[in-house]
Amino acid sequence: MEKKQIKSKERVRDHGEVFTPDFIVNDMLDLVKSETERIESRFLEPACGDGNFLAPVLKRKLEIVRKRYGKSQIDFEKYGLIAVSSIYGIELLDDNVETCRNRLFKIFSDIYINKYKTKAKEEFLKSIQIILEKNILQGNALSLKTKDEKEYILFSEWTLLSRGKVQRKDFIFKEMGDFEPNSILYHSKRELSDTGAQVFSPMPIQEYPLKHYLKLDYEDTK
Repeated sequence: MEKKQIKSKERVRDHGEVFTPDFIVNDMLDLVKSETERIESRFLEPACGDGNFLAPVLKRKLEIVRKRYGKSQIDFEKYGLIAVSSIYGIELLDDNVETCRNRLFKIFSDIYINKYKTKAKEEFLKSIQIILEKNILQGNALSLKTKDEKEYILFSEWTLLSRGKVQRKDFIFKEMGDFEPNSILYHSKRELSDTGAQVFSPMPIQEYPLKHYLKLDYEDTK
């Protein structure tokens, strides 16, 4: 069933909220089809609503994970985690944020539980929830700040290392996505490339201890 394009006239008036129809979403994603099927390719939707774009991206990625790694539950878990952790969203309205997180989690958990049934691990699904809580954030994509406009948005980078260990690093989104050669960078390095052009290397504001992918029990997620 095609999803309605608006929730209410009031939300359209107050926030300009209009949802993109599913067929347009899929047509747009087909323009970058190869990237939607690369498990590690990162996607950011700066006005993600309740996940109209991010949901089909996750479905496409997980279909690749299922085909390539589904015979091994551990491999599915590792590459499934990479797929989820590559998806980011910013949304102003709190109900949309919650709906988007739940929508993406349901897509993942339905596939995972349906495939591995009683072998599905609750601790792994909890790790997926934690990643979604950090990757789908409430904020203003125009100011690059949180909803209260007091802090800049922080995004976490998740890197799967050997033996199932995950390295989490937090970055200031403004310094990653709004770089200007003459701007002040608080945490990132400005350098010169081989051609003499100014480039910058984003630097994390925090690095966390390595955690196993089944136990992403960071203090800021409790």
